[in-house]
Amino acid sequence: MMQANKGRDTKPELALRRALHAMGLRYRVCARPVPEIRRKVDIVFGPSRVAVEVRGCFWHGCPEHCRPSSKNREFWSNKITANRARDRDTEMRLSEAGWLVIVVWEHEDVPKAADRVAAAVRSRRPVTVTARSSLAE
Repeated sequence: MMQANKGRDTKPELALRRALHAMGLRYRVCARPVPEIRRKVDIVFGPSRVAVEVRGCFWHGCPEHCRPSSKNREFWSNKITANRARDRDTEMRLSEAGWLVIVVWEHEDVPKAADRVAAAVRSRRPVTVTARSSLAE
């Protein structure tokens, strides 16, 4: 049964990627931002060093929407607790490596989330050579 659950290309992830692409942003999908860290991130903006995690409310224990499972309660509680611990560890490792991690929950408004990601990516873009020369003038 769990094999039917997608690890990537979920509906919320696809909706966010479509919105970001429509804004003219380009990114890598399901990639390792830092090769030494064995964790993949849903959407990666390399030059800006922004990593976007699209999280499902059930699987990642959304503080607003996660309800405890009625069946096999102990297993699911342990599973979600472990997922949340891994998420925190990933955020910490990427932050220490200089990356900004943005979490988008599946219940969030896609246009607002896309605006938030786009603003972060644009604010962290490296200054290009042509921009430097025009600043000097």
